[in-house]
Amino acid sequence: MDTQHQNVHDTDYDWNDRLQDDGAWNRLKGKVRERWGEITDQELEEARGNWEQFKGFIQQKTGEAADTVERKLNEMKS
Repeated sequence: MDTQHQNVHDTDYDWNDRLQDDGAWNRLKGKVRERWGEITDQELEEARGNWEQFKGFIQQKTGEAADTVERKLNEMKS
């Protein structure tokens, strides 16, 4: 497995863990709402659980490019 492919899976795994951890989830949810105010708490709860689905939901809801959404979310993680 190449390094880039492995890094993608490591990132997905880390994010999936964060989406399941209540404390990390609440922090992330607050940051997402600050950045994308048009997304409601209920919508975020519905999208919670899978990193790819979560990113896709935000992209669909906001109309932003996938790479922009992922970059912004990764900034929120740190």
